[in-house]
Amino acid sequence: MTTAILDTLRQAVGAAHVLTDGDLSAYERDWRGRMQGKALAVVRPGSTQEVAAVVKVCAAAGVAIIPQGGNTGLSVGSTPDASGTQVVLSLTRMHAIRAVDADNLTITAEAGCILQNLQQAAQQAGFLFPLSLAAEGSCTIGGNLGANAGGTQVVRYGNARELCLGLEVVTPQGDIWDGLTGLRKDNTGYDLRNLFIGSEGTLGIITAATMKLFPQPVARLTAFAAVPSMQAAVRLLGLAHQHLSAGLTGFEVMGQFALSLVVKHMPQLRVPFAGMDGAPYCVLLENSDSESEAHARQRFESLLELAFEDGCVLDAVVAENLSQAHDLWHVRESIPLAQAQEGLNIKHDISVPTSRIPAFVEHADALLQREIAGVRLVNFGHLGDGNLHYNVQAPEGADGKAFLREQEPRVNALVYDAVAQFGGSFSAEHGVGQLKTPQLEQYESPVALSLMRSIKQALDPLNIMNPGCMLAKD
Repeated sequence: MTTAILDTLRQAVGAAHVLTDGDLSAYERDWRGRMQGKALAVVRPGSTQEVAAVVKVCAAAGVAIIPQGGNTGLSVGSTPDASGTQVVLSLTRMHAIRAVDADNLTITAEAGCILQNLQQAAQQAGFLFPLSLAAEGSCTIGGNLGANAGGTQVVRYGNARELCLGLEVVTPQGDIWDGLTGLRKDNTGYDLRNLFIGSEGTLGIITAATMKLFPQPVARLTAFAAVPSMQAAVRLLGLAHQHLSAGLTGFEVMGQFALSLVVKHMPQLRVPFAGMDGAPYCVLLENSDSESEAHARQRFESLLELAFEDGCVLDAVVAENLSQAHDLWHVRESIPLAQAQEGLNIKHDISVPTSRIPAFVEHADALLQREIAGVRLVNFGHLGDGNLHYNVQAPEGADGKAFLREQEPRVNALVYDAVAQFGGSFSAEHGVGQLKTPQLEQYESPVALSLMRSIKQALDPLNIMNPGCMLAKD
């Protein structure tokens, strides 16, 4: 039976693109190393028609399919289980830019297109594609849409969902839905596009997408500011919205401990205000302007002057050129790597209404430090859209593996209960995957869960699309 399935898959995509031997760990292990699976095969189709053919073969045989893009997810959403019976369907061969429509401000790309390549194609055409995140050099647009990725410019442009106008999808039956419309208004029935976005490959396989483009800003300025509290950071955000309006394209917050890890593990980087007394947080702001650099700088400096008068900023530096701006952003983007070099940690990708973030942080910090002596909190993220990466590091000198093994369930319960108490979500931009299915069962409403299961049953009655991801196996 297995041999027959593999032979049929080889006929569908070519023998060279059905991988069964050798080291397949790049496909079978998640990016963070939390799970190691075993695939029946890794299949690499080169077209939408080949994806459809693979799905039909698997559906007929009742073989589960694990769709995979760049395999950079943080919630174990594209990893096979250990049974050796699941097919990993890798979309990395499908990486073409199909079209750029300058008049319609859209770009159409295949699902395996690396995000950075899509950004560069937009730039070469004279436009901006604003989705930007740390893994953009290896993550793919299909995976970004499957998890509804966020990143650093959500405050202005929204998540991947807001940037998408149309999709091409292969259904669990192997049919092809061509929804690659570039329309901004289309009220013809249920919004199928938004059903597949964020579904993490559990309802079908995204094979291509039509995405929005934007004019390139004439000027882009970056500032790094020290603030006296999280409440002050929220006040600064309010002033930035008021005085920069749509020009505010980035607003990141970084706790001093997070910055200290960058100083420790990347001493070559200059970290402004690291260890500054009375400044437990720093903020990175970006202002994009469609008029001129002089206009952008004048607005930025006026904002900071008001912020100094308000007391919500203690000190600030404004990048004088693109190189300095890159260096400031590099500090922020280096926090995850510095944290990894410090040792294993418990990650939380949470969202809380921005107005309640200061109270949440005060409550959660005190709770964790009371419950677990010496615990270290790595708090940073996208304050502009209410998304924090509220991570928990083992006490200094402690065994990281032992800390995760002994404390992760307890820490997760403390953090996620606090998130729920403050009206937030336990998953902001990383998805649910296999890692957070228990939390979805616990914190999502029974009505919502029932609707999700009904949709899954209706579209994928054989449960062959990424089983065990998002919705727990029955």
